Amino acid sequence: MATIKDVARLAGVGLGTASRVVSGKGSVSPATLARVKAAIDELGFRPSHAARTLLSGSSQMIGVYIPVLSGTFYTPILQIIDNELRTAGLHMVVAFGAGLGGARQQAIEGIEFLIERGCDGLILMTNVLQEEDIAALRPQSNHMVVLNHSFDSIAGQCFTVDHTLGGRMAARTLLDHGHRQIAVVAGPASLPDNVVRVNAFLGELHANGVDIAKLWVTERDFSPAGGWSAAKELMDSKQPCSALFCANDEMAVGALSYFQEAGIRVPHELSVIGYDDTPSAEFSAPRLTTVHMPWREMTQNGINALLNSCYGLQRPVTRGYPVTMTLRASLASHPAAKPARRSGKS
Repeated sequence: MATIKDVARLAGVGLGTASRVVSGKGSVSPATLARVKAAIDELGFRPSHAARTLLSGSSQMIGVYIPVLSGTFYTPILQIIDNELRTAGLHMVVAFGAGLGGARQQAIEGIEFLIERGCDGLILMTNVLQEEDIAALRPQSNHMVVLNHSFDSIAGQCFTVDHTLGGRMAARTLLDHGHRQIAVVAGPASLPDNVVRVNAFLGELHANGVDIAKLWVTERDFSPAGGWSAAKELMDSKQPCSALFCANDEMAVGALSYFQEAGIRVPHELSVIGYDDTPSAEFSAPRLTTVHMPWREMTQNGINALLNSCYGLQRPVTRGYPVTMTLRASLASHPAAKPARRSGKS
C-alpha cells in the first residue's frame, strides 16, 4: 500500500509539500500540485485514518457514551446520531458502562476511552457524573454535549426534555379516562429523570383529589423483566386498580406480557400506559399508549450544537421540544360494568 512518502518520492517533492497537497492546507505552485496529484493517481494513494488525522488535525470522529448497550431506548438514539454524523462525513465511536467499578467509575473510564481515541467531540448520556468530573474533563468539556441530563457548569451544552410535563400528561390522560385507582411502576430512584416524571405524575393525581398515599407504587429497573415481576406482584397484592402507569415502555411491555399470560384482558379489565414512545410500544400486544417524549428533537439539537463547536458550523440549535400522548389500544375508559380481575397465574 502506497504511503505519503511514496507519493513525495515519485513526484520529486518534499514530504511537507506532498502533505500540503493531500490535506489541502498551504500553498504550492500549479506545476507542483499537478505532479503530486499525478503521483497520487498513479500509486492509487489513499491516506489512512491516522494519516488524515495527522494532516488535518481532526479525527472526524465523535465519541458517544451510554450507560448500557441494550434495550429499545438507547438504540434509536444511537441510530439518529450515527445517521447525522455519516451525513456530515463523520464517524461515531461508542463506549458504554462496563467493568468492575460502579456506574460513576464506569462512565469516567468510558469517557477516557473516547478521549484516548482522539475523538473531536463527545456526546454523553449519563446522570451519574458529578460536577467535579465535568471540571476534570477540561478542556475536552468545551467540545461536549450532554443529553437527557443537565450540569450547572455546562448548562448551555446540555439538552433534555420536559419530564415534569411528561409525568403530568400521563396522569392527566388517565384521569380524563375516568381512572382514579392507579398503580405505578417507577424506575430506579437513583435516576433523576425518573424521579421527576414519577413525582410529576403523582403530583397531578394529588392536585385532582386522588389520595396518592393509598396508591400501589413499586420500583423496578426499567427492564421488561422488571415490568413482568411488578405486574405479578400487583395482581398478587389484590390491590384494587383500573390502570397501571409504568415509567418507561420496556417495563410496560413486560407488564403487558404478564397480563396476557395471566388471562387479564388489557384494556378491558386493566388499562396500561408507558413512557418514552420507543419502537416497542408501537408493536406490543395490545399496542401501548405512552407519553411521546421528543428524543429525536433533543438529540438532533445536541448534535447540531456539538458540530458547531467542533467544526465551526452554523447549524440551527433550539430548545424546548413538544411532549405529547400517543393513544393506542392499551388504554380504555374506566370500566363501569365490572371491576378488573384480581387474580392470575403465578
